[in-house]
Amino acid sequence: MLNVRDLHVHYGGIHALKGISIDVPSGKIVTLIGANGAGKSTTLRTIAGLVRKSSGEILYEGKPIDGWSPEDVVKAGIVMGPEGRRIFPHLSVLDNLMLGAYSRNDKDGIERDLEWVYELFPRLKERLWQKGGTLSGGEQQMLAVGRALMSSPKLVMLDEPSLGLAPLLVKEVFEIIETINQQGKTVLLVEQNAFASLKIAHYAYVLEVGQIVLEGTGQDLLNDKRVQEAYLGG
Repeated sequence: MLNVRDLHVHYGGIHALKGISIDVPSGKIVTLIGANGAGKSTTLRTIAGLVRKSSGEILYEGKPIDGWSPEDVVKAGIVMGPEGRRIFPHLSVLDNLMLGAYSRNDKDGIERDLEWVYELFPRLKERLWQKGGTLSGGEQQMLAVGRALMSSPKLVMLDEPSLGLAPLLVKEVFEIIETINQQGKTVLLVEQNAFASLKIAHYAYVLEVGQIVLEGTGQDLLNDKRVQEAYLGG
């Protein structure tokens, strides 16, 4: 579904991505793990059209999407849930969700997806008229994921969805990611919680200072001594 080839990105004099190549097959969960500053978020932001590449190629369903605007990327079926949630705090839960569907005009489909989001996140349905900023951190994360799903994406990119959440909520978030995948969405996941993300990943890549240093199935990397020492506490 998504193929990134020899991708380079610079921020001024900083060489943030140094020729990375990744594949995200349709219907799978692929995760990128690595320390802060490894280039994980930059990878997602470049795919989403928010950061301009220096060189390389990004193919989506066989077509180059290099240089596309973020809006065109969303319309094509790729959506990103950004790090830090970034909901609209002064808008209601419902208004936040409906903003996710701003590029759609299929009323029946929007209603159907709204019901699906309510099914995934019953707490959001209970708080529809509450302002987003008054929700707990975990509820705001659910709202951010729900808003992303309202665009009816084929590929959902999630940037640190468990960041700052209590352990019980982290478990719930990863269960929801698995459910989203089982119900037909392809997922590209960026996470510092290496253990939880590798457990659910079909395939994974390890990034270090802008380069891929390891790749394999989630289970293979869970069992890899280098990954265990660097990211899983030995």
